[in-house]
Amino acid sequence: MKLQKNDKLVMIGDSVTDCERARPIGEGLFGALGKGYVSLVDGHLNTSYPELQIRTVNVGTSGNTVLHLKDRWQTDVLDLKPDWLSVMIGINDVWRQFDSPKITETHVDIATYERTLLELVEQTKPSVKGIVLMTPFYIEPNPQDAMRQKMDQYGQVVKRIAEGTGSVFVDTQAAFEPVLKEYYPAYIAWDRVHPNNVGHTVLANAFLRAIGFEWK
Repeated sequence: MKLQKNDKLVMIGDSVTDCERARPIGEGLFGALGKGYVSLVDGHLNTSYPELQIRTVNVGTSGNTVLHLKDRWQTDVLDLKPDWLSVMIGINDVWRQFDSPKITETHVDIATYERTLLELVEQTKPSVKGIVLMTPFYIEPNPQDAMRQKMDQYGQVVKRIAEGTGSVFVDTQAAFEPVLKEYYPAYIAWDRVHPNNVGHTVLANAFLRAIGFEWK
């Protein structure tokens, strides 16, 4: 398992990461990590590896794009001095292009997305043990769907950056595929973006597999 004793894991992203986490910092007290995959990751890490005393911090913020992450990167990542950093961002970068097509100032085109995410990873890499990059996703089994197709393109950007920077890569879209073979998307997420407990378990398991976690 990649995480070691007393490591601090900071997890940053949008509403899927936020998931009603505590303010100002999501850690410590009951429910502080939110109701999503971050809480599940922390629970598994500290039940299977209690001797490691891993500390998880949730700094997800609803509605964020990669540009919002850049604005708060110093306070919400660098100042926290993580040992490991997990980033899952891009859903809103894509979604705003579909649900608000005329409000172009909220859109983040793919070139800006790639440039900004790469900049943040390269800025942070020297000060951490490792970075986990999780793709954005759209809970839609049809790869020809317009938003799913666009989301996959942004996911390929994440894969490219992970490979180029030696980061751990998590393909969340692929992780949903087995479940989507059996269930209609609305069973997992009413809007195909914000998952229920099943969807968050998919995300947590994908993250844990990527870091070499062993269920005990």
